[in-house]
Amino acid sequence: MDLSNLKPAEGSVKNQGKRIGRGQGSGKGGTATRGHKGAKSRSGYSKKVGFEGGQMPLQRRVPKFGFTNINRVEYQGINLDTLQQLVDEKKIKDTVDFEILFANRLVGKNDLVKILGRGELKSKLKVSAHKFTASAKAAIEAAGGEAVTL
Repeated sequence: MDLSNLKPAEGSVKNQGKRIGRGQGSGKGGTATRGHKGAKSRSGYSKKVGFEGGQMPLQRRVPKFGFTNINRVEYQGINLDTLQQLVDEKKIKDTVDFEILFANRLVGKNDLVKILGRGELKSKLKVSAHKFTASAKAAIEAAGGEAVTL
């Protein structure tokens, strides 16, 4: 290193941004890159969410419909093929309950569990859950297991 090849440390020198609105001589004075007139050129301007320049916004053009049932109960669905896959991976042996499903990240800690009938179950399992579909219950019992409603 000598005086002919000195350079500042990596990351110590930054390009300063263009200085806007600091007089005509800078070339960025006057309108300060905002153009002439209109809401966007004013100070304090912020576009409202969904504002379409005075045109009727989409959310108000589309009609309202339906309602939300305040008594709705949401269940986390788990299919039989998922249970069979856990058996194949030797993650469960003969019983399936909420703790096992939670440990395998199939349900959250506050979820209600419903066993659904997709796929086939080959192994004998004692399954406990909040709800079962008729086809799932039949398939579990056909495989020699039992379905326990919590």
